[in-house]
Order: sequence, then structure tokens, then C-alpha cells
Amino acid sequence: MKSITKIPKLENIPVLVRAALNVPVENAVVVNSFRLRKAVPTIEYLRKKHARVILIGHIGEKGTETLEPVYQAMKEFVPGIVFCPVTIGAVAREAVRNLPAGGVLMLENLRRDIGETKNSPQFAQALAELADVFVEDSFDVCHREHASVVGVPTLLAPYAGLQLLQEVEELTKALKPASPSLAVIGGAKFSTKEPVLTALLQSYDRVFVGGALANDFMAASGHSVGKSLVSADQDELGIRKLLKNPKLMLPLDEVVALPEGTVADGVVVGLDGVPAGKGVYDDGPKTVEALGALVAKAKTVLWNGPLGLYEKGFTNATEGLAKAVAASNAYSILGGGDTVAAIEELNLSRHFSFISTGGGAMLDFLAKGTLPGLAVLDL
Repeated sequence: MKSITKIPKLENIPVLVRAALNVPVENAVVVNSFRLRKAVPTIEYLRKKHARVILIGHIGEKGTETLEPVYQAMKEFVPGIVFCPVTIGAVAREAVRNLPAGGVLMLENLRRDIGETKNSPQFAQALAELADVFVEDSFDVCHREHASVVGVPTLLAPYAGLQLLQEVEELTKALKPASPSLAVIGGAKFSTKEPVLTALLQSYDRVFVGGALANDFMAASGHSVGKSLVSADQDELGIRKLLKNPKLMLPLDEVVALPEGTVADGVVVGLDGVPAGKGVYDDGPKTVEALGALVAKAKTVLWNGPLGLYEKGFTNATEGLAKAVAASNAYSILGGGDTVAAIEELNLSRHFSFISTGGGAMLDFLAKGTLPGLAVLDL
């Protein structure tokens, strides 16, 4: 991949930057600016070279959300940034023309146009008409075959942003971990995790499956899971195949509660102690202790996904593991939205070797070694 440092001319050149702008927003206010901060080095490099920087990105899944709150938050990191309420067309082209050298413009949510997710050639062309150079710096979407990810870089000279290059460098290291090594995969949806689990079991000494994902494994193992969240498309044969691998590690105990319950109602039980009317919402203290012992000896720790229902307040296992990794001497690589949020809330970010901006993209890269949005940059 060609770095932005290899762009031959930037003075007054309009540069289209696919940035990671999909951040959590509550009541029209950005509540976690991690991805925005990671976008700044590429933006500042281009500004100092007097390029005209055009930021494009998406927010949310519905296609109706606005990037206006993201723009307001970005003002703190990029003084003088301006916002355009559309993405393509005459108004967007006029906004680009009015942008001075060294100026930064943020366009509206790409997914407001169905052409983005449909990878429409017409939409890609309309975006490409805004600039002379394309920079991919949004690793978090590089697993998507969307117009701004795989379409635009075939129409403009494509380069990799500084954050994207760091993502690839660090996650490539994670493909060949120093031993002893531990991988921790949480979250949910076995169907999306099976490829990465299969890959990690080949390269890591131990692979721990936690969070809601572990419920699928528990059910396949014959343990009661009560009202726990399990995958609708559970692949029991695929799970049983992974269960035969001696490197695989599952929770030793769990925290259960009623579906309408709160953290205060949580009770620690053994694997066969889940009542029919309750569900598993977190991994238990014995599990965290066992993981902590592995972390203390590890030279490499890879972690993606929380160990409990984080948004409902079941954070003890996630926070316990975070503190153990932060206190260790292991080379630590972390990813996944809720996982990153936990690290940020605990103010432990500086104790991790690398924190990825990608969730699903990180898992896909670890499973395949490349992504559609990266492959197209090799043009």
C-alpha cells in the first residue's frame, strides 16, 4: 500500500479522505471520541501540506443519522473544520471549491445515499468528482464492499492514511504472536466469529471464548443456558468441531439474572447452575482469575469483544480482564467498540500496546490476512 507520504503533490489539491467517523452519539452529543482522535494525524499531515481535505464517512446503520454531532466534536481536534449537509452534487462541489488550501470539510453521512452500501458505480463516481486523490484511513469499514471503500479508489489515485497503515502493521504482528499467547474473543454472533476462532486456534496457545458467544458453546456442550442470548443461526456442528480443540477455553463460572433484572440482581453460578428463568449476563470471578493467571505469563494478548452485556451494566469481567492486561508485560492488542469503551472509561488506554479502531474489520483481517478495502489499495 502506498502511504500518504508518497503523494507527489498536495499543495491546494482536493483530497478525499475516508475517515472513521462512526462514533457513539447520545442526545446529539458524541460520547466517545476515540476514533476521531485516531483520525487527526492523517488530517494534520494533509493540512500541513496545504491540501484541501474532504472528510467522508458514515454513522449508524439506518441511513438516516447525521454527522452533525460528529462535526461538532471534531471541532475540538480540527479547528476551522466546516460541514456540508449533503454528500454529493452541486452543493457539495461548491463547498469543495470554497475550501482554502489547508482547509478541512466534512460531508454528510455517506449512508444517506443507498448507493454507498449498494456499491453503486454512479455514487462512487459522484464522490470521485469531488477530488483528485483518495486516502483510505477508515480501517473499521475495510471489510465492507461499499462505494466509498472499494469503488472510489478505482477512480482516483489511492493512498493509505497513517492510521490505516498502523492498523495493518500491528494486526499483522498479531497473526504471528510471541508465545505464550492468549486470544480472547467475546461479544455475540457465532456465525461471524467462527472464521477468526478457527484461525486463532492455529496460531495462539490459548483461545478464550467469553460473553454471549460462550452461550452457544455452553448450549452445544449440554449445559443449561436458561434465557441467555444465543445465536439464532447457531451452527452446532461448527461449534462441536471447535470444542474438540484442547486450546479452546470457556468460562468456569457465570453471572446470571432475570431478563428484566439489573446488575444488582446478578448471582454467580457454576456452569450447570443457570436457572431456567434466568440468563447469563457476565463471566464470573473464577473465570477472570483464570484469565488473569494466563495474562500474567503471556507475551502476547489479543482481545476483541466484551465478556458481559456491557450496555446493561454487566462490566465486572470485562473490567477485571482489562486491569489484568494493563498490569501485564504482554504485547497487547485490543479492538471492538464496547471493549475500547471499557478501556477508555478505566483510563487504561496508555497501558495497551495497540488499540484498533476496528471491530468486525479486525476480526476479518485476523481470519483472512486482508480485506476488500485493503486489497483495492494495492492497485
